[in-house]
Amino acid sequence: MSPTPSVDDVLALTSKGMLTRAVVARALEAATESNRVFLHRLLEAEVASRRRSKIARLTKQAGFPALKTLEGFDWSHTTLPASLSRADLEAATFATRAENLVLTGPVGTGKTHLATAIGLAACQQGLKVRFTTVAHLVLALAKAAKLAQLDREMTLLRKLDLLILDELGYVPIDLDQARILFQVVADAYETTSLIITTNLEFARWGEILADTQMAAALIERVVHHGHHITFEGTSWRLENSLMRGATTITGA
Repeated sequence: MSPTPSVDDVLALTSKGMLTRAVVARALEAATESNRVFLHRLLEAEVASRRRSKIARLTKQAGFPALKTLEGFDWSHTTLPASLSRADLEAATFATRAENLVLTGPVGTGKTHLATAIGLAACQQGLKVRFTTVAHLVLALAKAAKLAQLDREMTLLRKLDLLILDELGYVPIDLDQARILFQVVADAYETTSLIITTNLEFARWGEILADTQMAAALIERVVHHGHHITFEGTSWRLENSLMRGATTITGA
């Protein structure tokens, strides 16, 4: 009779990879009921562990500025279109259909929070997500273009399930950067979901891109399979600031 393997002997085999279906099937032929229960629990635990590891990896790769969730989110200043429900956002089902979200409203009303929380929910569904501000993305891609690496960076973006473009219109971009942004949106059309947050209504996007025709073409691609979420109210950050009442910000 073979000696009983030690704990270390068993753990050493874990580095060889997960069991194959054929091996498990053969083992089950001679397994007792208690053996089957043990193996089922073991494989369930392994699947759950791998899922947790995958979610952690996807969350880290997404590059969220801070982790935000939908739990406790204040929906009172948010209006969802009839075509979209909270359940769609919580399960990120819109992203599996390559649909877009445009979040518009005043500064500080929760657009970035909601975009991040939806992105995190998408990661938990096993989707590949990237979070970036528009300004950071176009600067990074413009630099890549100068280094003849733009195609490589664009290929990486195409592999995403969801790309979150935060703060459209907050920082001026030049015409070359606007063309890069248009290329990103055009490449994502009907293949990758976008979430865009902005404090500007669609009519003013031409100011951002410095080209009204390009802005119109970009908007057309975003809204074709898109949902518009609007925000109202005043800045949450100012309302909860330690300097509340000491300063007033207008024109934001």
